Amino acid sequence: MEKQPEKQLEKQLESFILHLKRKTVVGSYQVSRASAELLRQWVHKGKWGNAKSLIDQIKTIGKKLINAQPLEFCIGNIVRRVLFIIREEYLTFLRNKKNGLNNDDDDDDDFETTTTISNNINNSSNSSINKNNKYSNVMLQDDPIDDQEDIDFTETFPRLKAAIMDSINELIDELEGLHRNVAEQAIEHIHSNETIMTLGCSRTVEEFLKEAARKRSFKVIVVETAPSLEGQKTAISLSKASIDTTLITDSAVFAMMSRVNKVIIGTHAVMANGGLIATSGTHTLAVAAKYHSVPIVVCTGLYKLCPLYAYDQDTFNNFGSPGEYLKFEEAEFLENVHSYNPTFDYVAPDLVSLFITNIGGHNPSYIYRLLQEYYDARDILEDE
Repeated sequence: MEKQPEKQLEKQLESFILHLKRKTVVGSYQVSRASAELLRQWVHKGKWGNAKSLIDQIKTIGKKLINAQPLEFCIGNIVRRVLFIIREEYLTFLRNKKNGLNNDDDDDDDFETTTTISNNINNSSNSSINKNNKYSNVMLQDDPIDDQEDIDFTETFPRLKAAIMDSINELIDELEGLHRNVAEQAIEHIHSNETIMTLGCSRTVEEFLKEAARKRSFKVIVVETAPSLEGQKTAISLSKASIDTTLITDSAVFAMMSRVNKVIIGTHAVMANGGLIATSGTHTLAVAAKYHSVPIVVCTGLYKLCPLYAYDQDTFNNFGSPGEYLKFEEAEFLENVHSYNPTFDYVAPDLVSLFITNIGGHNPSYIYRLLQEYYDARDILEDE
């Protein structure tokens, strides 16, 4: 009977990996949410005696998930966030012990405080900021533990699991509220009578524009994003929200850019140098915007923050089927035709003006600082 929960967890892991490989779970948000819930179940029901054992288990799971879908960067990001949570909660208990505090008594207060934060997250956009600064504030205090490299994470604390579970719940709450937290900043960045250009289909961008449309009157030009034509979905959604919307082809981007005040886009991932891995066609849009001195604003959640580097268009990319734009009946005439259908574009950080995240706006040069606040340098899963 003791092995039953472990077998159930293994089945859940195998099932999720199968869904990732078959791409029945798609979209950064859905994949991130499912990954976080899977790891929460593993922390809750898994068999581990100390933080080191748990860290090893989560790393093993993370590598399996990443191998199942290497270009879903959010999987590795969520795994690294959970590993960071485990390390920081352990260090908090260790600090309390060094300072002569009773971890059992203090943790009851921490649990009550954390629960209050979690319950209030939907009532204030600032709750995410307070929550995400939780660990960085601890590090600013006088820390009796200076060198974390010497810590083996093997000491046991009775309330460690509860503390880790609370923090993972906060992470899931952050994911649930990120679209609203980003959208609430729209009024600060979109002004009346502006013309906005966007590309592809991003829920974050849609809600951002719809929120601004409640108090501002502006126009939106949507690039249709061939061959997927995702931009058409965005144009229809914005039009239903009574936003003045114009749909254009990808080839018309440069011609229309001179009329645009601001470009607002989503992204698949934010790389360590502040660059983007985004929908194919984004690089063309960004170059046109830079030529016309139009600022590019990227709306994204922190869960897309990735500690990896992309050096060119081929570092992280995938190629789709040419069947999206070439008819099968024409195959006999295409013997000498080479066709490429890249899924993503890499956009260098110098083409991006501002990131709007669920904890506020940041310049591309500030991304390195956010990486230090949310990830541990030892958790580079892809290189191990």
